[in-house]
Amino acid sequence: MENPEKPSKETLEQWSKDPDNWIWGMFYYNPKDKRIFPPKKIAWMGYTTNFANPKSVLVLIGILILPILTVLTFLKKTLNPIL
Repeated sequence: MENPEKPSKETLEQWSKDPDNWIWGMFYYNPKDKRIFPPKKIAWMGYTTNFANPKSVLVLIGILILPILTVLTFLKKTLNPIL
């Protein structure tokens, strides 16, 4: 028996291809879709962020902040070797 809250594979594919779920054709925004990283319109091109899902946005921010903090830590140690 299928979970009524979980959409079917066909529904998920329709959401990804629906132009109304894409802002400016680039940003996926679908509050009904609970996936963090849904596939892009052309699935073989990879995945994108669902900006309607707060968890997805937090993961994206974490992915962006981690390398920045790494570089800043490296620069701090490099520029201030005497601590």
